[in-house]
Amino acid sequence: MDLELAGKTAVVTGASKGIGLETARLLAREGATVHGIARTVPAPITGVSFLPRDLTDETAAADVAEMVGPVDILVNNLGAVLPRSMDAAGFLALDAAAWRETFELNLFATVRVTRAFLPSLLSRRGVVVNVSSIGARAAYQPVDYGAAKAALTNMSKALSEEFGDKGLRSVTVTPGPTRTANWGDPSGYAGHLADQSGVSLDEFVRAVPEAMSIASGRLSEPEETAALIAFLASPRASNLTGADFIADGGTLKAV
Repeated sequence: MDLELAGKTAVVTGASKGIGLETARLLAREGATVHGIARTVPAPITGVSFLPRDLTDETAAADVAEMVGPVDILVNNLGAVLPRSMDAAGFLALDAAAWRETFELNLFATVRVTRAFLPSLLSRRGVVVNVSSIGARAAYQPVDYGAAKAALTNMSKALSEEFGDKGLRSVTVTPGPTRTANWGDPSGYAGHLADQSGVSLDEFVRAVPEAMSIASGRLSEPEETAALIAFLASPRASNLTGADFIADGGTLKAV
């Protein structure tokens, strides 16, 4: 299917690895001009220009918007479970600094990026795709990460309500366990849980589908979620707005 992205300009945050990297790669293959924003720059990808920026710096979003210029597509993929949160033993162990750090990375940086690009998105009748997490919909630990992602999901809906009649589309993609660094790197979220359980990372990850009752019996791949994001960002999805598209292999059970 031609996603009709030729001539479109896209920005993808958190684009150096995982879902963000695969989304930037796919949008470029579909003909879009893609700007990837990340703290570190990966190996070159045809059609993707990478800008090394730490978006938790309060001045970075405005700088990036000025450098990139007008855009049609904004994919807010930036986010992570932070070490301070992984190390905390529950709600009472999360101090105010941990909450601030988590919300800065997973919500406020995205708020600033969206504000910076919103004028051009409105002028071009563009689309915002916010990448949330099933932690926004279920009581997984750590609680600060889930709360920040729940706020992001709410922001997506609010954008669609406020600006829908002006041509802006805003949607959410909510991944479940995905084979990214969070689930494959020993220093990531799964590696931390494996250490707590006293098992190897490989052994822990193999047990995840059964432990989390993932209906598909496996973790998602970044390319699969990227394909959903690319479709939602395309004119093929021109009447989809305000919705949360769950890409978790059937992990969440509520209707």
